[in-house]
Amino acid sequence: MRILVICGAGASSTFVAQRLRSAAVRSGVPLEVAAGTEHTLAGLSDPVDIVLVGPHLESAFAHIRDAVSASGSIAVLLPSDAFEDRDGSRILQLVTAARAASVTE
Repeated sequence: MRILVICGAGASSTFVAQRLRSAAVRSGVPLEVAAGTEHTLAGLSDPVDIVLVGPHLESAFAHIRDAVSASGSIAVLLPSDAFEDRDGSRILQLVTAARAASVTE
């Protein structure tokens, strides 16, 4: 599963991506995780399964969700305390739940 974490400037998304990657390794969940900004979406050459959107981009979430769904991706708005998830386990649970929900739809 390919995941893209986006935020405003790319710094927060990098931390979340690193933590998510570590949690996935610990859990044995095969993930490819990258970090970027909202502008990264325009330049994607390979599709991603899930785009995790930083909570500070909530006002742009509907636009982001619509844009990524056109390519078959799922957008998930991260909770306001997402950056406090120091080991990435909560974010991994969000990813797993989002993927499961998309399969059942």
